[in-house]
Amino acid sequence: MTVTPHSVPPVLTSARELESRHAASTGVVRVTPVFSVASLSALCGGEISVKAENLQRTGSFKLRGTLSKLGTLARECPGVVTGSAGNHAQALAYAARIRGLTCAVYMPTAASVAKIAAVEAFGATVLDGGESVDSCIAAARDHAAEGAAAFVHPFDDPDVVAGQAGVGLELCRQVPNLAKVVVPVGGGGLAAGVALAVKASRPEVEIVGVQADACAPLADALHGIDRRTPSATIADGIAIKRPGELTKRLIERLLDDVITVGEEAIAEAMIFLLERAKLLAEGAGAAATAALLGGLTAAAANGTTVAIVSGGNVDVGVLAGVIARHETVVDRRLRLFTRVSDRPGGLAGLLAAVATTGASVREVTHVREGVELHVAETGIELVLETRGSSHARSVAEHLAAAGYVVQVIDTHPAEDRR
Repeated sequence: MTVTPHSVPPVLTSARELESRHAASTGVVRVTPVFSVASLSALCGGEISVKAENLQRTGSFKLRGTLSKLGTLARECPGVVTGSAGNHAQALAYAARIRGLTCAVYMPTAASVAKIAAVEAFGATVLDGGESVDSCIAAARDHAAEGAAAFVHPFDDPDVVAGQAGVGLELCRQVPNLAKVVVPVGGGGLAAGVALAVKASRPEVEIVGVQADACAPLADALHGIDRRTPSATIADGIAIKRPGELTKRLIERLLDDVITVGEEAIAEAMIFLLERAKLLAEGAGAAATAALLGGLTAAAANGTTVAIVSGGNVDVGVLAGVIARHETVVDRRLRLFTRVSDRPGGLAGLLAAVATTGASVREVTHVREGVELHVAETGIELVLETRGSSHARSVAEHLAAAGYVVQVIDTHPAEDRR
């Protein structure tokens, strides 16, 4: 894409204005760290660092934009209202409490329980906004039209975008040899803000946006795809049916590319960041890292590539599922089926055989229906914790040698093993 600064709305082209918004947030917004991840660089090639916006107050970059917007409201404004899947909701609730404003948030019916609880903990009122973020935004606009509160859009607002630009301003100061930025894209506020700040002082820096493949309106538009019904995604923080009018224009003009990444890759990136970088990232927050790990975008040949980890507000249940899936993918979790005598000691003998292999038993399930069994047999399904592929194979072989007919149950598709 070609950068055309003259076509960008004037309120967003002034570097001085962006710096002013960033300075105004000092004392509330944290300057989040940037650090290299050697294992990521080794796997992808080039010099790669991450910017940990998941360590921002309220767990995501969103606080920057909400503070910027609240700074423009009239003194007599009694409160604010918005529609959000979670991160913007938490940020606005936190910012409103600091500014002494009331806050109402419309959230999707299926929003994360943890995110709803966090919003309420900051003193906001949570209201059911329907099935999507779009319906929540519509409900919030109607609420604001009644005159009781000012509407704060999650992303499609010049003041919000100007606040998110703080991420880019910090990057320019923290990374002298910045060559490329990979940033998650949902509604586009973060990507647009980062691009505005970075391109203003370093137009040569490449900026690549990353959307979840299940819900990628910007990438779809750029590649001529008409996907009318987005799928559910682990990256709920960037699950937007359509980008904002403002942010879409900015992204089309300022980003060098917009790509998509799949669910499995995002899940694996979450685990990678947790294990290798000690960072807890939600699905949306891990999208940029996933794109690099999957080879969907390459690290810059010269200089530093930065992947922005945009948020860390992951539901505990989702995280547990991601970890369990990963353990299966890398063969640290072995699920198998066998048969034992239905008399006393049958199961004990099987478990004793397992114990000699060094595997740990996680689950034991008796299966008596849906399988062929002798009248004196019972089916047993075991979930075992192993040390990896070779250990898992040796466990199955040892049990077979001990006289058990073992069936290994493949709980993940073949492509996950690649």
